[in-house]
Amino acid sequence: MSTTASLDPQITMRELLQLFPGAQRALFRRYHIGGCSSCGFQPEETLAGVCARNENLPVSEVIDHIQASHEADLKLQIAPSDLAAALKDDPTARLVDVRTREEFDAVHVEGSIFFTQELMQEALVKWDRKALLAIMDHQGTRSMDAAAYFAGHGFENVKSVRGGIDAWSQDVDANLPRYDLE
Repeated sequence: MSTTASLDPQITMRELLQLFPGAQRALFRRYHIGGCSSCGFQPEETLAGVCARNENLPVSEVIDHIQASHEADLKLQIAPSDLAAALKDDPTARLVDVRTREEFDAVHVEGSIFFTQELMQEALVKWDRKALLAIMDHQGTRSMDAAAYFAGHGFENVKSVRGGIDAWSQDVDANLPRYDLE
């Protein structure tokens, strides 16, 4: 589905999140929907139903916001192959891995930095905010939140690795083992 096509208000939230993975983040950011148990939604609820029980939000406005947020998310992402080239050519570029310690210890991209609270503080205080800062997770979901966080703190060239380390192992380094989380 093209992001310019109109969404059906009767789409289930499950289907919506499959088409627009960042929709929950977008809904929470603007409307405080879906971020916690008190404002959550069920996967089988329709978008129209969620809008109706949240102060009768105009469905067309919510759809426009989801689509605009999706376009912004795409601009915040970098393909694994593009990142590999940037890391090779740009000595100031950094790759931060936000997966768990166990995941990082099991498999990681050479030269990547494991994310800790101490690293976050160092980055916020000392790192060049114009240099490329790429964030990687398992499949490119949580890294979007981290990239948005750093962008919100003035990092001008922060990117989320599209597809995470899973895509990296398919597109850049087939020697990196793929894994599933249980």
